[in-house]
Amino acid sequence: MTVLDTTLDPRDPAYLEGRGTTLERLAALESALDEARAGGGEKYVTRHHARGKLLPRERIEMLLDQDSPFLELCPVAAWGSEFPVGASVVTGVGVIEGVECVVVANDPTVEEGAVNPYTAEKIRRATAIATMNRLPLINLVESAGDSGSAGGLFPPDLVPSICVVFGATTGDAAYLPALSDYTIRVRGHAKVLTIHPQPINGHAGVDVRATPVVPAGPTGPADQLAEDERDGLRLARQCVRRLNWRKLGPPPRNRRPLPPRHDPEGLLTLAAADPASFEPREVFARILDDSDFDEFKPGHGAAMVAGWGELHGYPLGVLAGPVRSCSVAEAQKVVHFLHLANTTATPVLFLRHVGTPAEDEQDTRHDAPMAHAIARSTVPHLVLNVGDVTGERTDEPRFRFSWPSADRSADTSRADDGVIDPRDTRTVLGLCLSAVHSAAVVGAAHVGVFRS
Repeated sequence: MTVLDTTLDPRDPAYLEGRGTTLERLAALESALDEARAGGGEKYVTRHHARGKLLPRERIEMLLDQDSPFLELCPVAAWGSEFPVGASVVTGVGVIEGVECVVVANDPTVEEGAVNPYTAEKIRRATAIATMNRLPLINLVESAGDSGSAGGLFPPDLVPSICVVFGATTGDAAYLPALSDYTIRVRGHAKVLTIHPQPINGHAGVDVRATPVVPAGPTGPADQLAEDERDGLRLARQCVRRLNWRKLGPPPRNRRPLPPRHDPEGLLTLAAADPASFEPREVFARILDDSDFDEFKPGHGAAMVAGWGELHGYPLGVLAGPVRSCSVAEAQKVVHFLHLANTTATPVLFLRHVGTPAEDEQDTRHDAPMAHAIARSTVPHLVLNVGDVTGERTDEPRFRFSWPSADRSADTSRADDGVIDPRDTRTVLGLCLSAVHSAAVVGAAHVGVFRS
């Protein structure tokens, strides 16, 4: 057992300055989150409630198991764009009847739930997360249709899908009831209008053709009719219960893990650290169980810090490196480490930071074998971007989050799953690790060979 120490001193002026900088960035992020939670504004929220209808986050809260967490994805998508903050949809991972599921809920108070390019990207990412991690997908639908080019928002074939229609629905969203495995419609409110004349094949070869508006009732394509929204959510929970869903991945090695030995408040300072002085081991000391970290090849390719630990009881490989061209030693280290992670079927966390430039920043000869090893690796990958990280992305990880930075506090890159408070890192990664274990954790027999 190797317990990480820390050199951060809360009395150091630099510590306080970094903390203050990150808190300022978090305040800006919180303002954007408040805007997203407000939906279409007080007028439209009040009108929606007056009709006896629930807001998307209220629907999600009633759908999830009581007091269970909800990992919201891309909550401030479209921030800084011409479209509403939050992109008129709420997506995330939560527990329903003991089963981790991906939930997608339209916000009808925002432009009647219209789908814009950010909405489409957000829904596609949620669908990809459901597919990669073998998580059932729940669609809570009430949408006025597409706004621009935003098609293809259909449920995946590889996991069960449940659709609850709460109100008027047009555009691509109107096909969800017929394309889902289970469909629930709220009596007197659910109306579906499909607009495309061509047939679209569903999961069981169902042809979905253009139809007029169909009010909820026995003639609609619903498996079950709900008397009101709360009843619809009850029926959705019942559907999840009847899936008899079981995780294929192994449970945590330790169900009562010890917390890190060092205060997570220090992560606020690290989030604003100068690239030249950033120390990834300080991060590991604040997120790994008992701050226990077994470093891999500490004297080889020192800019790449790799090793093994546990997080919320789950075995985890961690690999931290600057986003730049790598040296021969660094590439060898990464390839070897990923080979071992795959041999032992251990998920890997990639911590990406700016770091200091290499001796020859333009030498990219050694990047290819590392990129090849990452692409060939089949164990779950999690990514945490630290600082003003840019550069090529060589794979699509199961989850990707960022800390707020000078550039990223107001950047909601469509490929990211959200900007998080650094102090929440351990909790967020723990939820992600639990979700990825819904699927089998299998390593590749071979991830790459390095040739100098």
